[in-house]
Amino acid sequence: MTRGITITSAVHFRHGRGRRKVLERGEAPAVTVEPGSVPRVSRLMALALRLQRLVQCGEVTDYADLARLGHVTRARVTQIMNLLNLAPDIQEELLFLPRTVNGRDPVRERHLRPIAAVLDWRRRRRMWKQLLAAQQPANGG
Repeated sequence: MTRGITITSAVHFRHGRGRRKVLERGEAPAVTVEPGSVPRVSRLMALALRLQRLVQCGEVTDYADLARLGHVTRARVTQIMNLLNLAPDIQEELLFLPRTVNGRDPVRERHLRPIAAVLDWRRRRRMWKQLLAAQQPANGG
């Protein structure tokens, strides 16, 4: 189910002694990693989108199948999949939350459960904005 990481890079060889080829050492590409970690709720939102695609394309029959494959309860799969009930703009904001540098993630999945349970998208958006406003002091600004 998990896939390895594939790194693609240009490789240059030069001719060494005789017919022997020697790998030419060049500068390694500069890789910058932002400090902090991706918030858990962002990863859960991405997971919900991925799992939904698996169900839609028929690779997995239902949420019970997902629960068995993921070694979690059906209730937990349902909690994660309920993130898909959020408005698309909220889902996008969740995916692009800023990294958490110190402390706990300011927005947690359990904070989103009541928002996802509301049927009216306008009310969901208001609740989402209230949640973000309430988290601002805890987030440092």
